Amino acid sequence: MKPTIGVIGGSGLYSMPGFEQHEEVQLDSPWGRPSDDYVIGQLAGKEVAFLSRHGRGHRISPSELNFRANIYGFKQLGVERIISLSAVGSLKEEHAPLRFVIPDQFFDRTRGRVSTFFGEGLVAHISFADPVCPQLSEVVREACVQSGVDVSKGGTYLCMEGPAFSTKAESNVYRSWGMDVIGMTNLQEAKLAREAEICYVTVAMVTDYDCWHAEHAAVTVTDILANLNKNASNAAKVVAAAVAAMPSARECKCGAALAHALITDPKSIPETTRRKLELLVGKYLP
Repeated sequence: MKPTIGVIGGSGLYSMPGFEQHEEVQLDSPWGRPSDDYVIGQLAGKEVAFLSRHGRGHRISPSELNFRANIYGFKQLGVERIISLSAVGSLKEEHAPLRFVIPDQFFDRTRGRVSTFFGEGLVAHISFADPVCPQLSEVVREACVQSGVDVSKGGTYLCMEGPAFSTKAESNVYRSWGMDVIGMTNLQEAKLAREAEICYVTVAMVTDYDCWHAEHAAVTVTDILANLNKNASNAAKVVAAAVAAMPSARECKCGAALAHALITDPKSIPETTRRKLELLVGKYLP
């Protein structure tokens, strides 16, 4: 049985309690290897594929992540929905450490990262006004409530380049823009998942206030790591509850994101590009 649900584990979350592993799958892609092997198993009675975003042992920096390979690998496995877990800093007082935020928007502050499968003779322009799957977002919100985790739904995830954290000047500018949380990884995942016609949601797990906060200087690495561990424990509960409650039918537009996005005349697509992207676009090409 193919896994239809994918989980991307971020900082502090490299495994899932209650996840009954039965297979590790090493995949390759036209863009190289994913961050790690995909771990396939049962969670809450359903087949799930788990990927450690930074690799086991946290070996890969945000700017070095092979986002295309990671998302393409889920597509190869047959995954239709991705729950992405990510440690973030808070840009608003109300998003206190240990709160989970389920953003519905992203803002890009990265530089030079590739966040599309397309090019090389095949042009596609996906709709990305609403970058998070609404159905999946609600399932995860309800799972947070059921698990007793403080959660807020909605808001904007600002994706910065890193690996250094923000200056105070940058942090205060982001606050003036109305941003909610700040991280280094999830925008590219969301764009590529949309191109792959996979539902996607981010669970932004707050570890600390960003450097704008008056009490930031009193926060130590030990404090942040302690919050990472608490968040990882809560995330495991939330993911298990979300997987258990996942409806079988997708009632969103994510699965047809490319239906009106391909611009290039099929006769003009180079054969090498057509073969490379067959998994994504084959159903739309004559």
